[in-house]
Amino acid sequence: MKRVFFIATALFAAICAEAQNQEQKIAEDSEKIVLSGTVRDERSGAAIAQANVSATGTSVSVVTNEDGFFTLKADRLPKGITISHIGYQSRQLTTREVMKSPLNIKLKATAIALNEVVVWTGDPSELVRIAIKKIPENYSRTPELYRGFYRETAMKRQRYIYVAEGVVDMYKTAYTHSDRRDRVAIRKGRRLLSPKKSDTLSVKVTGGPLQPIQLDIVKNPEILLSATELTNYDFEMLPSTTINDRLQYVVAVKPHINAPYPLYSGLLYIDREKLAFTRAELSLDMSDRVKVTEMMLVRKPTGVKFKPKELSFLIDYRNEDGITRLSYIRSTFRFNCDWKRRLLATSFTACCEMVVTDHHATTETHPISGRDSFDSRDAFYDKVEYFRDPQFWEDYNIIEPSESLDNAIEKLVKKQKRESSNNTLKK
Repeated sequence: MKRVFFIATALFAAICAEAQNQEQKIAEDSEKIVLSGTVRDERSGAAIAQANVSATGTSVSVVTNEDGFFTLKADRLPKGITISHIGYQSRQLTTREVMKSPLNIKLKATAIALNEVVVWTGDPSELVRIAIKKIPENYSRTPELYRGFYRETAMKRQRYIYVAEGVVDMYKTAYTHSDRRDRVAIRKGRRLLSPKKSDTLSVKVTGGPLQPIQLDIVKNPEILLSATELTNYDFEMLPSTTINDRLQYVVAVKPHINAPYPLYSGLLYIDREKLAFTRAELSLDMSDRVKVTEMMLVRKPTGVKFKPKELSFLIDYRNEDGITRLSYIRSTFRFNCDWKRRLLATSFTACCEMVVTDHHATTETHPISGRDSFDSRDAFYDKVEYFRDPQFWEDYNIIEPSESLDNAIEKLVKKQKRESSNNTLKK
């Protein structure tokens, strides 16, 4: 069975060593149109994170950050924009509406009428198996090249100690093929690490940008959807919901056996009409810490006790022109470290996320060469440069940093400058 070291190959595995309001912008220049705004719940006013924002009539899209804020860049003024999120009615704004300043978008929670609800009366596991059989017709049958924005962060307690982000290209073969030829290439990136010795990462891990390949459960069924893995789980139908105004079956999964390796619990969302997987929310079972540690930990400094607390991931797919494609993916890894002669453990949180901002059929482009591709043995940290040029991203679409992350970046930049000045004076 093929096992995936999610964070070990998706962010940085192992551990840390203790020793060591925005205004709407609509700007048109010779290259890009820039649209910005905030997406909130109509009733509560709460910010909606990870809402999908797409330029109508194009393949360009982004997601909102933790504050509900987004910036969308397009080659020309689009016919409008579409905003969608699970459990909400989608909102379409026309060209005239997006020209208004500022954009304060409110989404209304979906109210599913009884006549819309179609109850799956059979075995929910059979629904999952039918969706698996329909993968060849619901997902891309040809190779495609995706452009995406990737970010990984690490926090020590409530303080950011590491940020790295970049623009990546991702080549995906048809969903009728294996993922062996799927590749990722870094086109542009930057990083920032706390200069404090007590914050220094003791081990840099490989493979972060590869998560949209390794965690794509539809194309990589060994994670959950293979015939063998399905027998390890119980399935339960939950109330329906909507995604992008399309009704979704919701199937809860949980382990029903004690396997030699950790299993997962969570939710699978299946489009009622197409019977396509549209979303997965999964968490690793942490009940057996020994098994979890064996799966997740690559190595650690001597004298440190590693205690995993959470490993979860979210995978979103988006239906476009009759084809369901990967749209957004996010992993969260929480763990504690106990040092000898220390009374209290130190908590760490590592997150990585990627949004697909555009895609093209490979007839218009070329596959990623092996020489340019990111290898599972590579560390993203080593492949990108230091912050910080205000115009670094130019015309690329990105996930805007949340206010808390932006403030953390400012503090880390100042610390780096002070550290550089001190080193210069010492010389």
